[in-house]
Amino acid sequence: MLKKINTTCSQYFAQPSKIDRWDEDIIICQILNPSPAIQANSYYFGHPEWGLNYFKACHRDEKFVELWQTVIGSWQGKVVVDIGCGPGNVYASLKEFCGEPQFLLGVDVSLGALKMARKLGYTTVLADAQNLPFISGFADIVVLNACLHHCDDMAKVLQEAAKLVRPGGLLITDHDPQKSAYEFKGLGSLLWKLRLPIYQYMKRGGHTTAEEQSWGLATEVHHKACDGITSDMFYEMLEPMGFAVKVYPHNHIVGAEALKGNYGKPFWKYRLAQRLSGINPNSPEAALSLMCVATRMD
Repeated sequence: MLKKINTTCSQYFAQPSKIDRWDEDIIICQILNPSPAIQANSYYFGHPEWGLNYFKACHRDEKFVELWQTVIGSWQGKVVVDIGCGPGNVYASLKEFCGEPQFLLGVDVSLGALKMARKLGYTTVLADAQNLPFISGFADIVVLNACLHHCDDMAKVLQEAAKLVRPGGLLITDHDPQKSAYEFKGLGSLLWKLRLPIYQYMKRGGHTTAEEQSWGLATEVHHKACDGITSDMFYEMLEPMGFAVKVYPHNHIVGAEALKGNYGKPFWKYRLAQRLSGINPNSPEAALSLMCVATRMD
């Protein structure tokens, strides 16, 4: 017999039959035939050492906080859903600046990562972002940070996330690679591949051992040369669903200036690979990430 879902959480489940079990107050939903990507994300982010490395190293810097705080303003008293929450980086970075949500729901495929997020204050649900078990239109803010490129079907995940947003609410995505910035060719492609042994030699976060690097790369389904997201995907998917969409290219170093059209420059290693591939590194198409801020109008 399943433990009774707390009142706040239960009202948001459209398909309670998908709840398979509980694990330390984490709701576990069934994922039938998990893909290699889902299995890799589950293992990598749930690894006690690798997950902690990710938590400490990623999306915690001053410019990240500045940009996200400017977009969100305050989530005090609001219902917030963090899809692909991992160990809880978004809330850990912003909790001192954006207030206290009324309800903070974290969704991921990694049980180990969700256990970390739960300790930060998330109500946690293990579920496939491509098939969410929730009702539509209940969230004030839905965030997907560095999430889409870890999923097999990026457009499907975006659609599922958008369904959760209430009229007047926000959908925010960021830190997914812009496809046009990674269309490496020839020497540019070779340089891109050479970064991996260098990262491992430097024991850079996420690459401290060959095993960690291998599993980390397996999670990033769409972070490869000539792969990634496009502005068109956001407009074509979200505008028919009633969203006003704004997309901001940026290079992770400009903070809130990205919202004013200042996308900055890629780091030198990317600029070199881009030049060798015939990409203008000073163009918005060369910006490494796209942030999408979409407001549901109806």
